[in-house]
Amino acid sequence: MEAALIGFPLKPSLLNPFPRGFTSSPPGRRDLRKLAAVAPKNSILVPKDHLDDGVGRENEKEELSRESYNALIQSHCAKGRLDRSLHLLSRMEAAGMRPSTACYARLVYALGRTGRTLEADAVFREMKWSGHRLTSREYNALLGGFLRKGQLLMADRLLVEMGKEGIDRNRETYLLLLDSYVHSGRLEDTWWVLGEMKEKGFWLDSFVYSKIIRLYRDNGMWKKAMSLVVEMHELGIEPDVRMYNGMIDTFGKYGQLDEAVKIFEKMRSTGLKPDIMTWNALIRWHCKAGDLKHALGFFAKMQEAGLYPDPKIFVNIINQLGERGRWDEMKKLFEGMKYRGLRESGIIYSILVDIYGQYGTFHNAEECVAALKAEGMQVSASIYCVLANAYAQQGLCEQTLRVLQLMEADGIEPNLIMLNLLMNAFGIAGRHFEAMAVFEHIKESGISPDVVTYCTLMKAFMRGKKYEQVPIIYKEMEHAGCTPDRKAREMLHNASIICEQRGNDSS
Repeated sequence: MEAALIGFPLKPSLLNPFPRGFTSSPPGRRDLRKLAAVAPKNSILVPKDHLDDGVGRENEKEELSRESYNALIQSHCAKGRLDRSLHLLSRMEAAGMRPSTACYARLVYALGRTGRTLEADAVFREMKWSGHRLTSREYNALLGGFLRKGQLLMADRLLVEMGKEGIDRNRETYLLLLDSYVHSGRLEDTWWVLGEMKEKGFWLDSFVYSKIIRLYRDNGMWKKAMSLVVEMHELGIEPDVRMYNGMIDTFGKYGQLDEAVKIFEKMRSTGLKPDIMTWNALIRWHCKAGDLKHALGFFAKMQEAGLYPDPKIFVNIINQLGERGRWDEMKKLFEGMKYRGLRESGIIYSILVDIYGQYGTFHNAEECVAALKAEGMQVSASIYCVLANAYAQQGLCEQTLRVLQLMEADGIEPNLIMLNLLMNAFGIAGRHFEAMAVFEHIKESGISPDVVTYCTLMKAFMRGKKYEQVPIIYKEMEHAGCTPDRKAREMLHNASIICEQRGNDSS
């Protein structure tokens, strides 16, 4: 097997399978301008002159008071300038001053939001050592960072510490856990969180139920998911748009398209307005079922409502039209989007079509990204994911990796979704050694693999005809606390049959 162009040694376990700088950027290259400016409560209001970058820099050159340090650190956190916040923190401590609890908490929250969890933990420990009285608010700030990064072991240790310190878990704590466990496919852990919330009397709203429905859907338990709707009705909880979206997606995934449309009509009859997720689900599952007529019908109605689909959904439409050779209809779609003023999304979709070979103009990731930027577009993490997925679906591994490298060059760190896409690209190309190397890298980075990660790896070994490895991966998934979904169980079943047949043939 030819070695990958990205320099992977062909081994399933590697200390550093990626080139230097692939997964992490030096502090100066981090683009944190999109950091959410939601701070823990009791944050100090920042003076207006500190919000001006030029004035703020001048003030930093002067001898500052404790209040000024606190205000400046929080101001830089709000704007995503975390390195400057940390620099001010070191200056403040060198001058014999300590930040306020709110300042410490703001910095922990900001570092955790951007995945810099080791630094967030260090600041948290310093805050604790300094004698500040910590509450569940400060612990939740660090817990959220661990969970978003997929560092579940660190999160579990923090929860144990909360218990030892006598700090009660509040509703926000459980919501953070619920979101993480649902995303990771941890069915038993999700049940535990739900049970704890009920036992402690925390209000379960449609937001909580929608997350549980999503997990049931992913585990093939769509009938049980629908039973939650009855439970909600008994509790007097009215389904919101998120809840209806979950039900539509659940019915669609299991081929119950008529039921999905009925739920959609019921949703509109209650006066709720479908959002982008509603339309995306209807289009995606009708495309998957080969019902292109209804998919295009929903696409047209969505545009009439002033919305346009996620690029990932449009990839489904491209596939359906492309397989049927109906490129003229695609051009009409573009024209319709232009008439409705959706120029920006039209550019994205046009380039996606180029990737799929209609015009043959853009053959590599650099050209695609350059074309988007030339049109004045801000290439976000979601767009990078779409481009990576477009290449991955064709098994173009080097181009998928190049998208990740371009993403990092723009200061956006690749996340678990992107790494799963890269693993999928290697799997489609039949390069299971490299897929395994990506998997090992995910674990060594401190990120907890989710159900998608394990299924993608199992699929890579199935394609590589290494069927004996599939049960091993399946057992590791269960050991890690991830509940196997229907797809994983089917692959395990098929691999076991093939292994058994091989054993009989050899005997």
